[in-house]
Amino acid sequence: MSRRTKIVATLGPATDEPEVLERLITAGCDVVRINFSHGDAETHARRIRMVRAAARELDTDIAVLADLSGPKIRIDRFREGAVELVPGQPFTLYARENPPAGDESGVGVAYLGLVDDVRPGSELLLDDGLMAMRVEKVNGDEIHCTVLTAGKLSDRKGLNLRGGGLSVPGLSAADERDIERAAEWQVDYLAVSFPRSAEDIEQARDLMKRAGGQAALVSKIERAEAIENLESIIDASDAVLVARGDLGVEIGDEELPGLQKRIISASLEQNRAVITATQMMQSMVESPIPTRAEVLDVANAVIDGTDAVMLSAETAVGRHPVKVIEAMSRICLGAERHVEAHVPIRRLNVRAERIDQAIAMATMVTAHSLPLTAIIALTESGSTAQWLSRVRSPVPIIALSPNRFSLRRMRLFQHVQPLFFAPGDEPAAEIQQLALDRVRNAGLIQPGDRVLLTLGDEMGVLGGTNTMKILTVSGEVG
Repeated sequence: MSRRTKIVATLGPATDEPEVLERLITAGCDVVRINFSHGDAETHARRIRMVRAAARELDTDIAVLADLSGPKIRIDRFREGAVELVPGQPFTLYARENPPAGDESGVGVAYLGLVDDVRPGSELLLDDGLMAMRVEKVNGDEIHCTVLTAGKLSDRKGLNLRGGGLSVPGLSAADERDIERAAEWQVDYLAVSFPRSAEDIEQARDLMKRAGGQAALVSKIERAEAIENLESIIDASDAVLVARGDLGVEIGDEELPGLQKRIISASLEQNRAVITATQMMQSMVESPIPTRAEVLDVANAVIDGTDAVMLSAETAVGRHPVKVIEAMSRICLGAERHVEAHVPIRRLNVRAERIDQAIAMATMVTAHSLPLTAIIALTESGSTAQWLSRVRSPVPIIALSPNRFSLRRMRLFQHVQPLFFAPGDEPAAEIQQLALDRVRNAGLIQPGDRVLLTLGDEMGVLGGTNTMKILTVSGEVG
């Protein structure tokens, strides 16, 4: 184990062959993303079954992240599929139930409430900001605009309001149906798209619980309103995703670098895992090698402290899904070598209210004081490993658990290597030796290595970690 930063890969047509999916995992994929914005329920279910089968074949655990479509506003369809627009051209958006077929003069928009959210002078951005229009007047259910940028506008492209302010709700009816499916498929993470406030996250959590799911909630920061409520959204979430596409459209590309650093920093301050996403290796949709700008982009996120970096079209529809995982892994490793190994210790930003939190804090202080090969955490829920991973350390964290869901969830935490370990009802002293044997047999430690072990008096007890031990690995397997 050497790479700290985890890799999230979006599944799609390019990964539908079982052989490709297995190569994706062996190349370094830790979490797979199922994008509910594309494909149908049958396709999503089939891909999740393929991932679970591939993981069993490779004797590993891979997390599944289901990404809700969210209330993304889209225009309707054009009569000819697309139109060419030029600056200065008048163009009308029809916010009505049965708009006319789109043409060079206008097109329908799916969000009927748009007429209440815009006013003369508002700037609308379409197709991820590639095209812009200025609102001239609102007349009933018609929004009359002037085209500001030239280009081709095609069916079902997304629409944003510069600066944010759209009153569309956080979860759509389609999202609620997808949450039920995600619970049925037992996904490990659920990404909530376009949350405006902590209430949107809590609503999704409540729907997931009512559906019988146990997925951890990931908030995608992609609205201007989310920036205003950033700390409370992070606090309500289990993890955070820096979604640079729609966020850049709403707040402006020039603001993105600073906001990315702020979101990552705020997530770490609140001890939440964080994913950095959107066009990280976009050129590799076609090219077998990344651009230097992409290399620097990925490396910058790693240096900032992100837990994971995410690939979208690069693996879902790209020509080189395995090569892009290999390239991203190399870049992460290179960036990590240039991060100071022994950074000043940053204590967990919590007052320890549980014994396992206090043990995690003591463990990281000790890891910065003694030469160690590894930290070995026996954990039922994975919470001890999560606390440990919040403090950057030169010492890898090896998390042993009998719970497959916990093992999959831990695949997102930086510098954590999850391993299945179900010792049974043996006494604590025997479990300690069995744990060392398990890690040694996995090739992660050797005789003579000094390790730090955290465990509880009883295996299988949530939050039961109450002991920290410093041990030397013996030359014999127990």
